[in-house]
Order: sequence, then C-alpha cells, then structure tokens
Amino acid sequence: MTAPARRPRVLLSVATSVDGYIDTAGPERLLLSGEEDFDRVDAERAGCDAILVGAGTLRRDDPRLLVRSPERRAARLAAGLPEHPAKVVLTTSGDLDPAARFFTTGPAERLVYCPGRAVPGVSARLGDVAIVVDAGDPPDPARVLADLAERGVRRLMVEGGGAMHTLFLTAGLVDEIRLVVAPL
Repeated sequence: MTAPARRPRVLLSVATSVDGYIDTAGPERLLLSGEEDFDRVDAERAGCDAILVGAGTLRRDDPRLLVRSPERRAARLAAGLPEHPAKVVLTTSGDLDPAARFFTTGPAERLVYCPGRAVPGVSARLGDVAIVVDAGDPPDPARVLADLAERGVRRLMVEGGGAMHTLFLTAGLVDEIRLVVAPL
C-alpha cells in the first residue's frame, strides 16, 4: 500500500502478548521483546525519518528513540541522513518533562505536537529542547502527518502506545503494521 504524497508512509510497530496485551496496568514496564525483536525494531527505526510516541508512553517508559546499531547509524550518515530519525511526541496536555531521555539523549530533531491553545505554555516549559507545533484541538493525526511531510518526513514509525495506535488506525492513516506476538 502506498501512502498519499501529502503525508508520510506510516508504519505501526507493536509487540503484544499472546493473550492480546501490550502493557500492564502496573507501574512496571511489560517487556514483550527479546534481543531478536529489539534488533528488528532498531532496523525499522533506521529505515524511518521519524519515530512517534504518545505522551503517556513518553512519561511511563522514558524512551530514547534512537538507532542502537553503530553500523545502521553509519549507514544513515553515509546516505546523507541524520544519525537518528526525528523524535516526535503527540500530547493533549503538554505535560512533558524536559529532562526526559526523549529530550536529552541523541542528536535528533525533537518535535512536540499539541493543541494550539497549549503551544505557548509547552514552548515555555520545554525551552529549546524541542520544536512545539500546533496539532489542532483536539490533536489531529492527519494534520501532524501533513506537517511532518512538509519537514521532509517520508516514513514515520508509530511505536506507541495503545492510544497512538488507536488514533492512527481509526483515522485510516496506517499503511503497514509490524506486529510481534510474544509468549506469556
């Protein structure tokens, strides 16, 4: 399936337990992937221009969203690409910690999409650690994709969490799904 030219191709990546869970209700992160899947995700990241997560995932998991493999980073640089894909977070509240690893690790562009009414406050809170962009009110994934396309993003990986997966799927904006099912 080919994404329309006005938006990036969207890859949704998710790991689920065999009984259908992507996380627990508890405070601990549910690890559903082993080294083989971590390597697969790293390869997918290296092939994307941007990686998107929701604010809940950013707050709960504190992800770095970087390409781990030195060889893959070198290949990106040799192809004239940044070492790491851009990092993207979509938030309705703007309640983000500028000390999170998303903002403090790796030389990647950082984009925060939030409702227009929240842009001034989020910009003030985050300072120069990210570019804050009006995503509409409520945030509109099609608007986010249009802005990303204008920034040169051709392939976007939506890593999670469940709310972001649902948002992009119900909007009909997913071109490809990579689903890994882990045993209990």
